[in-house]
Amino acid sequence: MDDVEVRELRYFRAVAEELNFSRAAERLGMAQPPLSRAIRLLERRLGVQLFERTSRHVSLTPAGNVLFAESAKALDAVTAAVRRTRRAAQRTPALVVTAKPGVATDLLRRIADAHPDPVEIRVSGFGEQAEMVRDGRADVAVVGCPGTHHGLDVEVLFSEPRVAALAPGHELAARSALTCADFAGRPTPCWPLSSAADRAYWSGQDVTGGPVTPGPVVYDSAQLLETVALGQAVALLPASFAELGSRDDVVYRPVVDASPYSLALAWAAGARDVRIARFVRTASEVSEALPRPGAVPAG
Repeated sequence: MDDVEVRELRYFRAVAEELNFSRAAERLGMAQPPLSRAIRLLERRLGVQLFERTSRHVSLTPAGNVLFAESAKALDAVTAAVRRTRRAAQRTPALVVTAKPGVATDLLRRIADAHPDPVEIRVSGFGEQAEMVRDGRADVAVVGCPGTHHGLDVEVLFSEPRVAALAPGHELAARSALTCADFAGRPTPCWPLSSAADRAYWSGQDVTGGPVTPGPVVYDSAQLLETVALGQAVALLPASFAELGSRDDVVYRPVVDASPYSLALAWAAGARDVRIARFVRTASEVSEALPRPGAVPAG
């Protein structure tokens, strides 16, 4: 079998996502006949049929479903290699580190100040950090644990307890402390593209084993706190979030049996860049010297 080309995988994925050769060709900026020929050639090289085709319908075969899943990893690896190579060719390449806003970016600024190598900090949205490392947009990410970090090496910097965020008039706000069982049946905010395990963790049902009651979909921490303040949901958050997110229309209470939240660094598994090793070492030293989050502001 001849080697499969990156171009062929991109053609395949366009057809697999559109399930229509005409739309896929338009998306790729090419005519349909060359695209159809390219897919037939790919099938001959692999010795398998990737698509079931009729005059009205296109669908993936079992083999096509496998290639669809595996090709995403291959294309991400190629894209990451190109991006990292181009950055390495810069006169003074900076280590690109990403984190979501808040505690993570504040910690990064402290680490960057103490680090001997140039560091570029890129702020990213919820759930984007690990993917930015996988596709080469970043060298290191600050990520939360638990989480899905396949293909990455991870170094935990510190762990902290979690607290409940509630509207002041909520019935649970009258208590001095809560348990995860108190969240049962109560809507909790949902992050886009979160997994079932993520939803269980952020609702406390990873401890109780009970069903998750989904609340409003939120895209950032400000929107999350708005849903809490309006009484649309209750949220289980890291203690450090409570320290940063103090406001009159939200109160915080300790949740005594909640799984802890850990902040960690993640980078491509097996990476040999000495700058990453130095950055991880500096980050560990800086984080060890900082006070640990955990105090819950009164409200």
